[in-house]
Amino acid sequence: MGGHPVISADSHVTEPPETYVDFIDPAWRDRAPRLVDGGEGVGDVFVIDGMERGVPMGLVAAAGKPPEEIRVMGVRFRDLHRGGWDGEARIADQDRDGVAAEIIYPTVGMQLCNHRDADYKKACFDAYNRWAAQYMSPHPDRLLCVGQTAMRSPEEGIADLEAIRSLGLRGVMMPGEPGCAHDYDDPVWDPFWEAAVDLGLPLSFHILTTRSGRTRGPKMNGFLSIVRGCQDIMGMLVLGGVFERHPDLKVVCVEADAGWVPHFMYRMDHAYKRHRYWLPPGSELTRLPSEWFAGNIYVTFQDDWTAFKVADHMNWRRLMWANDFPHSDSTWPWSQEMLDEHTAHLSAEQKEAILCGNVAELYGIDATSLVAG
Repeated sequence: MGGHPVISADSHVTEPPETYVDFIDPAWRDRAPRLVDGGEGVGDVFVIDGMERGVPMGLVAAAGKPPEEIRVMGVRFRDLHRGGWDGEARIADQDRDGVAAEIIYPTVGMQLCNHRDADYKKACFDAYNRWAAQYMSPHPDRLLCVGQTAMRSPEEGIADLEAIRSLGLRGVMMPGEPGCAHDYDDPVWDPFWEAAVDLGLPLSFHILTTRSGRTRGPKMNGFLSIVRGCQDIMGMLVLGGVFERHPDLKVVCVEADAGWVPHFMYRMDHAYKRHRYWLPPGSELTRLPSEWFAGNIYVTFQDDWTAFKVADHMNWRRLMWANDFPHSDSTWPWSQEMLDEHTAHLSAEQKEAILCGNVAELYGIDATSLVAG
């Protein structure tokens, strides 16, 4: 890939059975998420107190499997990629895919974002952050985990940012909906956004971390709708004036693909030009929505070839490729072959930026210390 390392901007852990039980505050231990044997045909499932559906193991670590072998149920934790929970084993998985480092997100923690009990989420997220710091400790230059916060209040959110940074975690995954009555465009959160800027912690919104509505048509149609939660949040931050009030704030839209970005920016501009008087008085924007999006929002994607094709129609300095290992959508272990094809038309400067430079700059990674893929 031109002599520069390749960094995945979105990969995942597979939380082991002890993640929450061993690391959670003792007051919550009896309710901690735990792995249970669901029996024949069901396999192992992470059960979360207060949620009707648990997290089966079938899709969380199906990277590299042929499509005909991918199934939701009937999978055992012991048969999953060991690199999902073993930091030492993870390095071999990276090397096989030609990846020099990864920004690493939770898996069970994504489902926990949708829990309606913010106090429970807080206890679980604190436990995960402690476990993640231990997971990445063997290779902190190649395993760059992000922490979680329940966002119960601006003050607690700031304290969470400070705790996450002190653990050595490299960013923060936000729940799609805050754990209080004020949505993210409310000025009550302004001190939180400023703290994130001051601490240098990138904030991320990942797909599947916002409660979704009913899926119409066949079940697979729901797969097409999972990017919309992130799109809604990005639109809210732009049109709600969050970047207007905090021009140095950087937010990552994670795993929602990126080929849609040029049209989304056009649509925001169209809405603003024609209907900007719908906004409350005093909330006008000094830049077009597309300009705020282009400058302040990073987007990650895997095999979305359209993102590469339309890179010149958006700010490619905000595009970040990812392999999504070890999830079923992952491009592992054939990422390099795919990238050779999908990036063939890009300039060397664009390739370096999208596959390495953009994520390295955002997260403060010393790319020169990493081995080129």
